[in-house]
Amino acid sequence: MKKTLYLMRHGQTLFNQRKKVQGWCDSPLTELGVKQAETAGRYFKERNIIFDHAYCSTSERASDTLELVTDIPYKRLKGLKEWNFGTFEGESEDLNPPLPYNDFFVKYGGEDQKELQERVAAACERIMEEGNRVVLAVSHGGACRNFMRYWEHKSTIVQQERIGNCCILKFEYENKEFKLVEIINHDFNDLIKGAKVVS
Repeated sequence: MKKTLYLMRHGQTLFNQRKKVQGWCDSPLTELGVKQAETAGRYFKERNIIFDHAYCSTSERASDTLELVTDIPYKRLKGLKEWNFGTFEGESEDLNPPLPYNDFFVKYGGEDQKELQERVAAACERIMEEGNRVVLAVSHGGACRNFMRYWEHKSTIVQQERIGNCCILKFEYENKEFKLVEIINHDFNDLIKGAKVVS
């Protein structure tokens, strides 16, 4: 039986705004981040998409985003967390090496890219095997991108540009395999670009 996973990145955070490396460390949603999450929530409501269940990473920015998108009960899973960037956490994004990162962060106490891919893939498979048919999972930019890479051999859609805040990746799940079928990048140009932090 074919199932659907909507894998979504969280809304803009203070560290996103300030161009800080944000993996396992956390920062609050900005005012824009809240509006982005509300826009994503309207996208699902307008299409009458009903979730069996919802999941998010254990980072507060992900659970805050999820709670703005839907009011159904949800589970927090460590497997959906962002890439662990080790001692680069909270530092300027200017310090990041050129892509691909591969195992660069391992020597700084971080995570290998393959480790990240396998962790997120295992978490998403567990989610879909729990009897759910339509699922929302709120995660992170690097985690989402690497999940796409892990399953790109099954997908015809390739995301070249950056995965924006509250970008939604629609996957079909069947026979323990994921296939990317749609990328929903919202147009946030009409939203207030204020830098206020929501407490």
